[in-house]
Amino acid sequence: VQLQASGGGLVQAGGYLRLSCAASGRTFRDYHMGWFRQAPGKEREFVTTIRWNDGRTYYADSVNGRFTTSRDNAKNTVYLQMNSLKPEDTAVYYCAAVRSDTIGVPTHSSMYVYWGQGTKVTVSS
Repeated sequence: VQLQASGGGLVQAGGYLRLSCAASGRTFRDYHMGWFRQAPGKEREFVTTIRWNDGRTYYADSVNGRFTTSRDNAKNTVYLQMNSLKPEDTAVYYCAAVRSDTIGVPTHSSMYVYWGQGTKVTVSS
């Protein structure tokens, strides 16, 4: 699976952005999808994940209520709607794919087998 993330940019605090991640290659439906982010000098952290079949989602506490992930299996695309952005949301955002037979909620980056190249989000105060 090849993943291509897009939609990053510069936004003021309180603003919004919508990231997209287009998948190609192997069957998109065989994978749950996730978003991670990595701020300068920090480790990559989990943001959200969405199941391929029923669309169930799970969010990190830091973004719960502000971010929404969705997927369009017909378009092989997953989205991350980010509202009420804060300066601490500044990071490179990565989409990733984890096999759908993975047990439990995939919040660890080591569980993901395919990664996009990342898109940079900068939130100014």
